[in-house]
Amino acid sequence: MQVGTPLDQPRSVHRARKRLFVGLISIACLVMCVLLGLLWLVPYVGLDNIHPATKWVLGALVLGLVGLVCVAYWGLFLNIITKKPLLGARRFRGLTIKLFLPLMVLLGRAFGIPKEHIMLSFISVNNDMVLAEAGRYAPGDILLLMPHCLQNSKCDRRLTYDINNCVRCGKCPMAGLLELHDKYGVNLAIATGGTVARRIVVQLRPRLIIAVACYRDLSSGIQDTYPLPVYGVLNERPHGPCLDTTVSLPIVEKMLDRFIDPDKAKDGRTISTGQAARA
Repeated sequence: MQVGTPLDQPRSVHRARKRLFVGLISIACLVMCVLLGLLWLVPYVGLDNIHPATKWVLGALVLGLVGLVCVAYWGLFLNIITKKPLLGARRFRGLTIKLFLPLMVLLGRAFGIPKEHIMLSFISVNNDMVLAEAGRYAPGDILLLMPHCLQNSKCDRRLTYDINNCVRCGKCPMAGLLELHDKYGVNLAIATGGTVARRIVVQLRPRLIIAVACYRDLSSGIQDTYPLPVYGVLNERPHGPCLDTTVSLPIVEKMLDRFIDPDKAKDGRTISTGQAARA
């Protein structure tokens, strides 16, 4: 069974995932610096034929790029270690998603590290950065985005376009999620895939997403929605992938308590969002 999220896992597992991430981004940073150095070194001899100062101009450019890579690396490293909001924290998260993650996947393939381990490590670090970066929001600015596999496979109710079709029988986690939806007044939607999920996000324009999914869908969703902060909660899969999965409701509620602005929590609104995916 796949475990839910770093908050409900043994600390040693969470630390191991973070160590893997830090190790891979360290190697990725070193590789980039070496490649940039070679960019200057390889044509060094021939640059004199263009102009005597050409090699020094190129060298200064390469040195500047190496400096940027190192600043990005150390900023990200300190963000991960301290778990505190640092200047440019959103940019560090963007560098992780757009630059370091693809390099980490390539390095992991070269070192024989399963992609699943890298994605789980990425999700753990992303969650730490979101916790450090994100503030508190009105309930209407938060979206609970759920996968359709949480619904009982034998249920004939279609919830993708309207969550209110659920009869709350308790045979799947949807009843508990609807209770959280009613209690806190946050948006709740179910997506059957990446296309529907993106449509929901575009239409509702939340400021923060708490997403539940498997590690593949979470990692791709975090990349697709950047710079929108996404806190990922891994679903539990007692019957295998994409079939009658579950989620730890206490963890979802704990994150709602973390991200909801207490001054706006009692606004009395109950928001139904399932219909947004149809348009």
